[in-house]
Amino acid sequence: MRKLLFFLFTVGLTSVANAAKPNIVFILADDLGIGDLSCYNPDSKIQTPHMDALAKAGIRFTDAHSNSSVCTPTRYGILTGRYCWRSKLGTGVTWGASPSIIPESRATVASFLKSHGYNTGCVGKWHLGLGWVKENNKIQYDQPITLGPNQLGFDYFFGIPASLDMQDYVYIENDKVLDLPTEKFEGKRGQGMIRRGMAFPGFDETNVLPDFTTKAVAFLERQSTDTPFFLYFPLASPHTPVVPTAAFKGKSEAGIYGDFVMATDWAMGQVVATLKKKNLLDNTLIIVTSDNGSSPHGYPLAAEKEHQHNTSYIYKGRKSHTYEGGHRVPFIAHWPKTIKKASVSDAIVCTTDLFKTAAAILGQALPDTAAEDSVSFLSVLRDKPEGLRESVVHHSLNGTFCLRDGKWKAIFGPGQGGFRDIKEPISKNPIQLYDLEADIGETTDLANDHPETIQRMKKQLLQLVADGRSTPGNNQPNDRIINIKK
Repeated sequence: MRKLLFFLFTVGLTSVANAAKPNIVFILADDLGIGDLSCYNPDSKIQTPHMDALAKAGIRFTDAHSNSSVCTPTRYGILTGRYCWRSKLGTGVTWGASPSIIPESRATVASFLKSHGYNTGCVGKWHLGLGWVKENNKIQYDQPITLGPNQLGFDYFFGIPASLDMQDYVYIENDKVLDLPTEKFEGKRGQGMIRRGMAFPGFDETNVLPDFTTKAVAFLERQSTDTPFFLYFPLASPHTPVVPTAAFKGKSEAGIYGDFVMATDWAMGQVVATLKKKNLLDNTLIIVTSDNGSSPHGYPLAAEKEHQHNTSYIYKGRKSHTYEGGHRVPFIAHWPKTIKKASVSDAIVCTTDLFKTAAAILGQALPDTAAEDSVSFLSVLRDKPEGLRESVVHHSLNGTFCLRDGKWKAIFGPGQGGFRDIKEPISKNPIQLYDLEADIGETTDLANDHPETIQRMKKQLLQLVADGRSTPGNNQPNDRIINIKK
C-alpha cells in the first residue's frame, strides 16, 4: 500500500512539474518574405490574418534573421543552435538523396526537450539529409531510414525528404516511406521549378500543404495538459512549386504566389485553432518565422512589378543573398502567459536562438558541445531584455559570409552571394560595409570611409570562426577548414 501511495504521489508531482513546462510550437515557412505579412508591410497585397493575429496578441521582432539565406543551413541552425557553415556543408543545400548533415552524436533542441519530458514531433519538409539504405548508390525505399528525425530527438515524424521541387517524391512517416515511388513525375501545375523524378502513385504537389496541416493537427490532438510537447512544423510553402489549393486561388492581389502565402497562413491558423480547442494555447509558446527571404523563382521580379508587391519590403535582395532581403525574416512569438500583447522588439535575434531559449525556459544549462551559436531571447519575451545578442553571422548560397555587429554590417565579398536572377552592382571593395541605422536599403558601401571598422570586423569574424562558437564556453572544433574570403 505504501508503494502504491508513493507511486501515485510521484506521478502527481511529475504531472505538476510537467504542467509548469510550456509547450513549444515552432512554425517555419519556406521562402516567405518579410514584406508578405501585412503586420510588417502595411502596403502588402496579401492578407495574412492568422500571422497578424499572433503578432497582435504577442510580439513581433523587426531585426530577426535566418542564419543562412537558403533552406538547409537555416534548418541545421534551428535544430542544433549552431551555424551551419561550421558543419561539412559549406555551400548550397542538401538534396533528397543526400546523407544526413547532423550526426546522431550532436544534440538538437528536440533531443534536449525530449530528455526533459517533452513529447516531440516534426511534420513537414526535413531537408537535412537522411540515412538512406543504398545499393549501388540507389536508394532502397523499402528499407527503414537509419538516421533521420527519429534518431535526432523526434518521437514522431511525417514529411518529405527535401524541398517540394526535389525528387524523389515520397511521404515518410517516422523511419519508413509510406508508398514506394514507382511512377515518373514531371510536375502537374503551379508556378516555379519542379525537378523530374519518381513519385508514389497519385502524388499531387497541391495536396502537400493540406496533408502536412492534417498531420500537424493530428499530433496536437494527441497531446494533453499532463505532458509538455514540442512541435517543429517546417512547411514546404510558399516555396516552389507554387501550388495553392482551389480555395485560395485568386484570393490575393499578388498573383498565385500571394494566394499560396494565404494558404500557408491558413495552415498556421489551423494549428492555433487546435491548440485553442484543446485548451493548450495559454501554455504554449508559438514561434512563426521563415527560413530565408522570398525566392525570385517562386515570386519572379516581373510578377513583383506587375502586382506592385514588394516581398522584401524595404530591404535589398532576396533569398540566397547576403543583403537583408535574403535573411531578415518575419519573427513572431505568441505566449499569452508571458508576452505582453502587441509588443514590438528591435532586438537582434537569429533562428539559431531557439535552442538556448528553450534551455533558458527550463532553467537548464547546456554543455559546451551544444548550441554553440545560440543566444536566449527569453528576457525579451518577458519584457525585461538583457543579455541579448550583439552580433550575428550570415551565410549566403555560395558561401559568402557577412557579419552584423550593432549598426554595422560587413559582407566578406564584392557581390550578393546568391541567385543571379536579381542583378546587383558588384562592389569594387573585397569587403563591403553598410551602416544599417542610416542606410537600411544598403545603397552606399562605406568600406573606404571606415577601414578601421572593416579591420575590426574581419578580426572579429576570424575569431568567431577559430573559437568554434560565438557564445561563452570552451572552444569547439569546426567540422571543416573555413575560409571567410569569397
